[in-house]
Amino acid sequence: MTKIMAVNAGSSSLKFQLLEMPEEKLITQGLVERIGMKDSVFTIKLNGEKLQQIQDVENHSIAVKLVVEKLIELDIIKNYEEIQGVGHRVVQGASVLTHSTVITQTEIDILESIVDLAPLHLIPNLTGIKAFMEILPEVKQVAVFDTAFHQTIAEEAFLYAVPYEWYERYSVRKYGFHGTSHQYVSKRAAELLGKDIKDVNTIVCHLGNGASICAIKGGISIDTSMGFTPLEGIPMGTRSGNIDPAVIEYMMVKKGKSAKEITNVLNKHSGYLGVSGLSSDSRDLVDAASKGNHRAALAIEIQAKRIVDYIASYYVYMGGADAIVFTAGIGENAPGTRANIINRLGALGAKIDLERNETRGVEQLISADDSKIKVFVIPTNEEVMIARDTLSLL
Repeated sequence: MTKIMAVNAGSSSLKFQLLEMPEEKLITQGLVERIGMKDSVFTIKLNGEKLQQIQDVENHSIAVKLVVEKLIELDIIKNYEEIQGVGHRVVQGASVLTHSTVITQTEIDILESIVDLAPLHLIPNLTGIKAFMEILPEVKQVAVFDTAFHQTIAEEAFLYAVPYEWYERYSVRKYGFHGTSHQYVSKRAAELLGKDIKDVNTIVCHLGNGASICAIKGGISIDTSMGFTPLEGIPMGTRSGNIDPAVIEYMMVKKGKSAKEITNVLNKHSGYLGVSGLSSDSRDLVDAASKGNHRAALAIEIQAKRIVDYIASYYVYMGGADAIVFTAGIGENAPGTRANIINRLGALGAKIDLERNETRGVEQLISADDSKIKVFVIPTNEEVMIARDTLSLL
């Protein structure tokens, strides 16, 4: 029995799961929020019970120590040595770190050299890694990259039609994200179909506050909607998704803002929030739309249209699809959104079963019996993928 901790460090948060491997049994999970602020919140779940405490947590190192000591206090582990590996979700590995790897100073140096590719994510990722290395110096730390799964995408799909020097000198290309989720879900879809993953074409719709679509042919990512950053692709909770790049300069002039300020609007004040003017949460928009709020309904419809655009494009690119899979917060819990998308795909022979579709948060076939494409809801489990890769590298 090997205890592996899967970690996702944010700028002011530390999310973790402790798993028993290779059984993939969840022992406990938790979250430290508001790190570096007053009244930080530490929540841990054990045996179906949620325990919570509020205290000031000044930095990630203190958060890590708090977590490990709580595991001992609750008799989940006897000592630090029981944790035999820590796997870290790292958002960006660029074209240098292309697969999960044990973290040494070399990997830290590389990540620090590419921070400008994803500063909002890599800086907290690095902070989390360093904090665990400080508190658990004898434990192997493993980096699992969101971008790694998409390294199989061909040049025709990952290159932008910009001066080639931008790619050669500045690493401008599509990287794609949510790779760990797309990989897990596509493997599970093949299992549910009873087929070897090499014989399955899957289109995965990872729909949460951040969202991406991925074309997976024979278990290999061949295209995905997110690009150089997570801003590209479909509209999301607060992200615009694809727009004409000339809009940025146009709005800089109109608003008297910098490129950075306009990009911030596209990242944090667009998508659901920007169109509706109401909320970035799909549940709020569904509720408002049911009461006649046109802009809330419009935000939902714009996203659905763009998702269908990607699905149809990937269907052609792969030469057909065996399955369409919905996952993540919205994908797993929004029957109306799923029905809206599949009902637009009648030309591909996709049909939804409305009764099966009334499901939330559980694995379920939701397509009709006469649908030409199987449609599934499969809850994602990025932590299990992180733990699998960590175990394999111990």
